[in-house]
Amino acid sequence: MGHVKTTGDGGLAVEVDVKPLPSKEIPKLSFVKALETPPDTPAHDINISETRSKTKPQDTAPDSIVHEAKDECKAKPQDVLPISTTQLQAPSNGTSPADATEGYQDTVQKSPTNVVAPLTHSLSPATRLKNKLRYTNDLIVCPGVYDGLSARVAQSVGFETLYMTGAGSTASMLGMADLGIASRNDMVRNADMIANLDSHHCELIADMDTGYGGPVTINQTVNQYIRANVAAFHIEDQVLTKRCGHLSGKKVVTNDVFLSRIRAARGAIDAAQADIQLIARTDANQQLGYDECIVRLKAARDWGADVGLLEGFKSKEEAARAVKELAPWPLLLNIVENGHSPLITVDEAREMGFRIMIFSFAGLAPAYMAMKAAYEKLRNTGVTGIQGTGVGPRVLFDVCGLREAVQVDENAGGEDYKSIIA
Repeated sequence: MGHVKTTGDGGLAVEVDVKPLPSKEIPKLSFVKALETPPDTPAHDINISETRSKTKPQDTAPDSIVHEAKDECKAKPQDVLPISTTQLQAPSNGTSPADATEGYQDTVQKSPTNVVAPLTHSLSPATRLKNKLRYTNDLIVCPGVYDGLSARVAQSVGFETLYMTGAGSTASMLGMADLGIASRNDMVRNADMIANLDSHHCELIADMDTGYGGPVTINQTVNQYIRANVAAFHIEDQVLTKRCGHLSGKKVVTNDVFLSRIRAARGAIDAAQADIQLIARTDANQQLGYDECIVRLKAARDWGADVGLLEGFKSKEEAARAVKELAPWPLLLNIVENGHSPLITVDEAREMGFRIMIFSFAGLAPAYMAMKAAYEKLRNTGVTGIQGTGVGPRVLFDVCGLREAVQVDENAGGEDYKSIIA
């Protein structure tokens, strides 16, 4: 109980009598840093960003951390979000990190320093992607998506990480070629929609073109991508009047200008204390050659880029060489079938050591071919050819979350949509 009293300066103060909890009621969480938040703070409100944590490695409790909680809000191990993965250190009492993190079994991988990185759906998409890159050796394969339907289809067949292509977004939203026509607002709006279709189970890597302006504009753009729940983005060194990376005649800015873009993006991420991954992309191979690409990517890495992307490899040997020269820094490989680069399969890319692989036209080109065939058939024969395939409104709406939407309505007491599923 407590009571109010008047202080000497005329203010009010509350005195509270606090009774210590019995020791048996204090949960011991050997793998959790003492978070300076109330015990009932929702997990998504706790900032666990690794690089922005105020905790130093030597401050991590060696054996167990006691987080006091009232009876009505006792912490349970499965309810507590682990701290930043680089702060998860093996307790000195001999308990392994794997034992300490029991219950976080979605994906747990040991890093070279024997640190455990839990990849749980309770983490943000950016943090999940960062952990995949740092604590696994998996090749992350991403289909290119450009709107809600293409993203839903990709998710429905099991992809956990998607790539929002700038070329596909420009074609889908504006009906225009990829000549830098899509604005920042166009790209942010599309990324926001796609990233949040199922952000608990899926991460989105998004094209950010040149950043859409100078450092101030780039700063704003990065913050908009962060708020949109984007997991990663790539920013490139083409001039503002850019074009698709697989068209001829590309021109790039100087390395100084490119690095100013990287610094602006890095500064925005750090200021926001975000885990969104910064991918430095260079298109200089066509104009200035391979060696200049390596120089630019190494400098971008030194300025804080998390991943590198050399666009437009001229051979498979060149691609493999880049991975070796930049190792252990993770590289992203962009595959555009029938573009300017050789076709490299997933198995080949994995063998080379790439960490992310995007297929930019994986949705756009097949969609074009299928729609063109159906429209031509309709014009020439009077039917589309869809009849008999079994693909109708219900099938498409199921892919777009119909059942989930009906369930939300029913859980809230609604009965308007019951007849749809029945």
